[in-house]
Amino acid sequence: EVHPVESGGGLVQAGGSLRLSCTASEFTTDDYAIAWYRQAPGEERRDVACISSGDSGTYVNPSVKGRFTISRDNAKKTGYLQMNSLEPEDTAVYYCAARFRVSPCAYFDGSYYYIRHFGPWGQGTQVTVYS
Repeated sequence: EVHPVESGGGLVQAGGSLRLSCTASEFTTDDYAIAWYRQAPGEERRDVACISSGDSGTYVNPSVKGRFTISRDNAKKTGYLQMNSLEPEDTAVYYCAARFRVSPCAYFDGSYYYIRHFGPWGQGTQVTVYS
């Protein structure tokens, strides 16, 4: 199992940006798919984005598409979630997880896309957006 560590969260004004990092010693190649989820207080965990192993195809939840971008840097052993034009509704704890050789990282059930099961999760990083 891979145990990535999240970082980069913080307090930001609406309209601002943050870049979250997901780091693990195993992330030296494209062999691992990386997923980001978030959980707001009192709500269920929700898919945010994922990047597949191999071809590094990406999926971004339509609710944040155009504002959030997922990427990886194998030299830095890190996956990233770039978040722009942040809104108070983006306030949540953000978690990342990884899986070995998963492509595509999301699947379509005929109605919606879902990120495949990933885990285990780290401690998460808190993102708070104020207006």
